[in-house]
Amino acid sequence: MKRFGIALPLILAVFSQAALAKNLNVVTSFTVLADMAKQVGGEQVTVTSLVGPDGDPHSFEPSPKDSVALSHADVVIVSGLGMEGWMDRLVSASGFKGKVIVASQGVNTRSMEEEGKTITDPHAWNSAENGAIYADNIMKALIAADPEDAPAIRQTGTEYVTRLKLLDSWAKTRFEAIPKARRHVLTSHDAFGYFGKAYGVTFLSPVGFSTEAEASASDVAALIKQLKEQHIKTYFIENQTDPRLVQQIAKASGAQPGGELYPEALSPAGGPASTYEMAFKHNVETIASSMK
Repeated sequence: MKRFGIALPLILAVFSQAALAKNLNVVTSFTVLADMAKQVGGEQVTVTSLVGPDGDPHSFEPSPKDSVALSHADVVIVSGLGMEGWMDRLVSASGFKGKVIVASQGVNTRSMEEEGKTITDPHAWNSAENGAIYADNIMKALIAADPEDAPAIRQTGTEYVTRLKLLDSWAKTRFEAIPKARRHVLTSHDAFGYFGKAYGVTFLSPVGFSTEAEASASDVAALIKQLKEQHIKTYFIENQTDPRLVQQIAKASGAQPGGELYPEALSPAGGPASTYEMAFKHNVETIASSMK
């Protein structure tokens, strides 16, 4: 009984400390970033994604509940590079006063000319090397927001960054084994530029960097001609976009379906791409398998 009397206050103290512990409330713009924050922050974070699974971050329209979520956030994370055109208005409406973390800070960007303007490609995370940069930036932001849990966050974050660098090496090896002439595919929109540059794959698409863009009849005709001339035989749909245009182009050019890709939205829990790592592996394997 004496030993129990000593142990009880210790037990109560532990429970008291646990009750006082507060997870960082992290809000991210879309699911790829939400998963990265979960992988990096581990048990120290509670993460909310504004755009849900299978959602399109380009055309997302925030609701009042999204403003409320931001108002309660300790950390807000975006990809940047023009991806979330709706975010500035939402931050202003929510009253969030903290710093918005731009996860793409430090990546080497790519761009294209469109209607006389230079537009930056926002889909940088589709290279796993860039994904590791995102994860490192997120780790630094979470440590700055929660210095007491820095050792735990640094450990889980460093392990995650290492896994992403290994994924990058694996993807390079996977595509190097395929003749370059076969590494051409058709997708719904231009979301795989960083992927293509990193792994030597050429992607063609009827629509540019944003799913909100529209392809003209002349653009579609030119693309069909190019697909036929280059004997590109495989097309892919994307989980977050309407597949009808790319299917019509494929039908006109003779391209066959290669499967579904996850360029900017994860699948729901239990799906084939419910984490960033799973989505990246799925995209690599689905694209590479079509090139046999």
